Amino acid sequence: MTWSLAAIAAPSQDTNGAALYLTGRLPDGGELEAQRPGGVVSRGVDAACVQCHRPSGLGTREGDVVVPPIIGRYLFRSGPVNERDSELPHPPGVLPNVYAYTAASLAQTLATGIRPDGRTLSPLMPRYRLDAGASATLAAYLSELGAAVVAGVTATELQFATVVAPDADPGARDAMLQVLQRYFAIQRELAAVQVQDARTEGRPGRHIARVWQLHVWTLTGAPDDWERQLAEFQARQPVFAVISGIGRGEWAPVHAFCQSRRVPCLFPNIDVPVVAEQDFYPVYFSRGVLLEADLFAARLRHYAGGRIVQVYRRGDAGAAGAARLRLAGLGAEFIDRSLPPVDADLTPAATLESALAGLDAGDTLLLWLRPADLRLLGAPPSGRVLASGLMGGLEDAPLPAAWRDHAEFSYAVDLPERREVRQRLARSWLQTHGLPPTFPRLQTDTWTACRILAGILDHVGDAYVPEFLLERLEMMLGRRLPEGYYARLGLAPGQRFASKGGYLVRLGVGDEPSVTAVTDWTVP
Repeated sequence: MTWSLAAIAAPSQDTNGAALYLTGRLPDGGELEAQRPGGVVSRGVDAACVQCHRPSGLGTREGDVVVPPIIGRYLFRSGPVNERDSELPHPPGVLPNVYAYTAASLAQTLATGIRPDGRTLSPLMPRYRLDAGASATLAAYLSELGAAVVAGVTATELQFATVVAPDADPGARDAMLQVLQRYFAIQRELAAVQVQDARTEGRPGRHIARVWQLHVWTLTGAPDDWERQLAEFQARQPVFAVISGIGRGEWAPVHAFCQSRRVPCLFPNIDVPVVAEQDFYPVYFSRGVLLEADLFAARLRHYAGGRIVQVYRRGDAGAAGAARLRLAGLGAEFIDRSLPPVDADLTPAATLESALAGLDAGDTLLLWLRPADLRLLGAPPSGRVLASGLMGGLEDAPLPAAWRDHAEFSYAVDLPERREVRQRLARSWLQTHGLPPTFPRLQTDTWTACRILAGILDHVGDAYVPEFLLERLEMMLGRRLPEGYYARLGLAPGQRFASKGGYLVRLGVGDEPSVTAVTDWTVP
């Protein structure tokens, strides 16, 4: 994995030290060289410290293999690391009472593999021979790593925000907020008891559960002003991470803010995420309509001839899906028929009728439309029809019966019968807390995001560091059983979309929604 300095290194960090740690580039411009057992040599980014010790410097643990923390607060101490020192984070894999290093002894250990106490490092640890300048640069960088005060974290609280974009559907916004607020209220009730028990028993602060506090950041106006608004929210009440969130056609300013301010942004409910997997802090369930466009492209490569006529509303997510498909290299003639925005003062039925006029039998019609438009469709064309499942409502899409025989929907989630058991827990939770399933996928995704966050925070060992939160997410996500709507979720280092595939399906005719897959699960 190649790590980007711009994506991870804080602006205040020494550029040479960050380059050495993250990319394996020495201060003189040369490549870092790692000697491994058996004479194996790796260089440059493959030899960089970050590959094992991760961007946080807090290491990791895989089975019996422990990669210990190497931040300066662990390495450069005047005495042994005390396991009960409440001033230090204690992530899984921390080695208590490790001999303290100096910059000189660290360089010696890196070269020889012998610790200052005479013990030999694991053979998995490469040997590095650094000159005095490179050694000092690395030590300085490690001293900075993990030393900054983390926003939104106190001895007893963790501050979170959720972001609401101006174009969010009001009903969907309210449904999301209800799930978040109820989940956070339950967590506060449980954590308050744990905090009181910890104080009564006199345990050190790192064992005290933090109470989650939720702030709703509601954006207004044009997207080019959102980053300024987000910066004001963060200045007024710093948060540790952004959880969930909602928007319809624009999210790039929120992504950019979280990336530039090093704020994890976990699983927002949006149809047009930002595809920038070199970035580190924003994480999404899937690529939304961009993934659907790739699923359509994979399908259309098997059919030659005819035009591809795409229908979408300006300002909605379908515009981004249509643009993505045009770039797929299909060699077809594209005709885009964009409809006025939803709030335009025009009759929807008449607008749709004109958009669907003049189709030939050999044309492929591609609908990037919401349920309100699907309900108004008249007689279907004779040619192929494809439609966005995420925008249309998946199996609940109100597609007229006459269209269902030959229309194929993208389906970037698991099939209903396969996810039935997994969804029972979410449905039961919503029912228990008096939340009707008005927006089932959104509510389930929001609940799933909270569940994943809770699972990560149970295993961070009081290491409340943004980078470490994301590293634990990468480690744990693939080990969890799938939840909610998704067939499988997983993040390798450098990946920021947890679900990567989908189907094309047909919707049945009848009172009960039914779905039949017409393709296998496809990862385009």
